[in-house]
Amino acid sequence: MAAPVEINHVKAQGIVRITWDDGHSGEYPREHLRGYCPCALCQGHEPAVEKRFVEVPDVGLDAIEPVGNYAVCFRWSDGHVTGIYTFDYLRSLCPCSECEKN
Repeated sequence: MAAPVEINHVKAQGIVRITWDDGHSGEYPREHLRGYCPCALCQGHEPAVEKRFVEVPDVGLDAIEPVGNYAVCFRWSDGHVTGIYTFDYLRSLCPCSECEKN
């Protein structure tokens, strides 16, 4: 399992930059992370074949909080805070061209 060594919210660019312990770095637009929130409200209660995207326009990111040694929780400006983004899930959301090939 890859783990982040650094997570930065670059507010001016509207992205979260994550540097992973294998040297990879990904830039995640806030809307991308909020849209793919892993909570049951956003993804449903049944295992899905594909991740669902929930459109949330003009969302802001208020905080990034660690969850143990395996995940983070994003606190969104729309009040949403229930998604626990495991490191594996976060890595699977990386929108870079290198990760999209995998």
